[in-house]
Amino acid sequence: MGKRKVLEVPGISHGANPIPAGVRIGNMVFSGGIMGQDPDNGGKIPPEPEQQAALTFSNIRRLVEAAGGTTDDIAHIAVSLKDLKYRDLVNAEWVKMFPDAHDRPARHTQQYDLAGNMLIQCQIIAVLD
Repeated sequence: MGKRKVLEVPGISHGANPIPAGVRIGNMVFSGGIMGQDPDNGGKIPPEPEQQAALTFSNIRRLVEAAGGTTDDIAHIAVSLKDLKYRDLVNAEWVKMFPDAHDRPARHTQQYDLAGNMLIQCQIIAVLD
């Protein structure tokens, strides 16, 4: 067994692709793409942008907790948006998750041609205590 601990979280998957939801090596956590999959609906992505944003951030929380951490351990979030018009939805969820303007992770947002009806996808890096 290697030093890499694979993180699997119900409702977060990459479909048929052989990619884990995330990995932990030592105190570092790295995610694959985290999107607005609904764990209560078989991991389907709802069509509503607001719901996708809320589920994306809920799934970020679930992944970092599965690794043994909290959202306070997140150092960086990369955000990909199908259209930059969804930035306000991400910002709303961002402020809910990280309300203190002086205690937030670094973030990079870009426009990207996401698959299917996916409008938002994030990747995280966390450093656990």
